[in-house]
Amino acid sequence: MRVTHIITRLIVGGAQENTIASVLGLHGLPGVQAHLISGPTSGPEGSLESLVASVPGLLTLVPTLVRQIDPWKDFRALLHLTRLLREQRPDVVHTHSGKAGVLGRLAARLARVPLVVHTIHGPSFGPFQGWLSNQLFTAAERVAGRCTDHFVTVADAMRDQYLQAGIGRPGQYTRIWSGFPLKPFITARNDLELRRRYGIAPTDFVVGKVARLFQLKGHDDLFAVATELVQACPNIKFLLVGNGEWRERFEHLAQSLGLRDRFVFTGLVPPENVPPLIGIMDMVVHLSRREGLARALSQSLATGRPVVAYDSDGAREVCLDGQTGFLIQTGDLETLKRRILDLARQPELRHRMGTRGQELAREWFSVSNMVTSIHSLYRQLGVP
Repeated sequence: MRVTHIITRLIVGGAQENTIASVLGLHGLPGVQAHLISGPTSGPEGSLESLVASVPGLLTLVPTLVRQIDPWKDFRALLHLTRLLREQRPDVVHTHSGKAGVLGRLAARLARVPLVVHTIHGPSFGPFQGWLSNQLFTAAERVAGRCTDHFVTVADAMRDQYLQAGIGRPGQYTRIWSGFPLKPFITARNDLELRRRYGIAPTDFVVGKVARLFQLKGHDDLFAVATELVQACPNIKFLLVGNGEWRERFEHLAQSLGLRDRFVFTGLVPPENVPPLIGIMDMVVHLSRREGLARALSQSLATGRPVVAYDSDGAREVCLDGQTGFLIQTGDLETLKRRILDLARQPELRHRMGTRGQELAREWFSVSNMVTSIHSLYRQLGVP
């Protein structure tokens, strides 16, 4: 079985980690030849290319495959991808992300690849965009959808959104949970020395957020309730893990609110440093307005940390209200504040939710389960 995965770029992010884990896992199976094609990695989010570059022949970079819409580069990328697929002659092309998802599926059809699969990690269209952008991306997904034999979703919410937009048929969709190495998260602990390094006291109540510092990630909402939270819970601190174009903006906002000592910015951290950082959190907030199924949610559950999450996309499938955390309506700042204080004041509630979260994480989110499910799906779809 020859399998080629295609993604737009290998920045530090959930979709990228999922793709790399899938390719490396498939590469290790008997009788499977796996390849990965990506555009160049750029931006403040960091790069994961080193995770696959050490395997000879696994990764091919296409310089013209870029995230921004650029008709000339997009046309050249389509030609380049088509040529590569004709050379590799895969039995399956499996695409990821918006730009690579569209161009990769078109190229696969031009190259006459027998099976074309696309994973929907998050919506590429929706109300978070302007009207024109929404129409453009919806149309592109409909065109690419006609070149797709099967869709994999990381949450059922993605299936429902795409079906509602007239893309595909119900039988063309399969949910496969996005897996990750569980052990580092399950064994993470409240490391007091790591807390000290970040200026966090043993008695501080730490509200964590793991996300790029960028629009649609919901940091503004956390800042909006921060002053009242500090007044109600004097030992509260906010640990923001990640980097992005809006970091300077948020640092200035913390300063202007008189809360610079309450917000800790870790900056960009490699994936292996995320489990210890979640370990020193008491709870995690996930306030994104657009996210298929945020890795931060499943990783928080694996670490035994309760979550407060906006009811956006697939969050409700992991943040089980009252069981693993609290699910609230997007933008409901009063409820956001109240639920954070509920968890701050009730350690037994945090423990109960954290325990339930770990139980589900063990069952749902292992890499081996994900790779086995993907490989089985290929077989079910007729790949020899």
